[in-house]
Amino acid sequence: MDSKKITMADELDLAFAIRKEVFVEEQGFRLEDEFDEFDTLDGQAEHILVFHNDQPVGTGRLRIVEDLGKLERICILEPYRKFGLGKTIIKTLEEIARQKAISRVKLHGQTQAEGFYQKLGYRTSSDVFMEDGGPHILMIKELVNE
Repeated sequence: MDSKKITMADELDLAFAIRKEVFVEEQGFRLEDEFDEFDTLDGQAEHILVFHNDQPVGTGRLRIVEDLGKLERICILEPYRKFGLGKTIIKTLEEIARQKAISRVKLHGQTQAEGFYQKLGYRTSSDVFMEDGGPHILMIKELVNE
């Protein structure tokens, strides 16, 4: 289970394909809501891929928003869930945040993933709200050197 920071356009295309399959085709989010101005390699966001048996199967990104790291677009292709790859994505994004001297991270998690994020040290910090047509919650974590 390896992860890699995306540095090339073809890698970013792989991440986009994973996101489209999970968020648009599987979960029914609108295509126009899934992709935005941060989906570039210009440094506004750090994108990663996670691999299972050398195949890219998951992705996520980190942006800095008001001195917080914001974890976004976290997903894994359905056949590869339950291998611990979600934890790999979160830990990789948190490490990138630490490298940028960010000590606090947040995410807008889908409500069905709340327990997963809580197991990784995130605390729920909002009521349920709708984002891109689905129920989400704000979750926050203080990063410590682990």
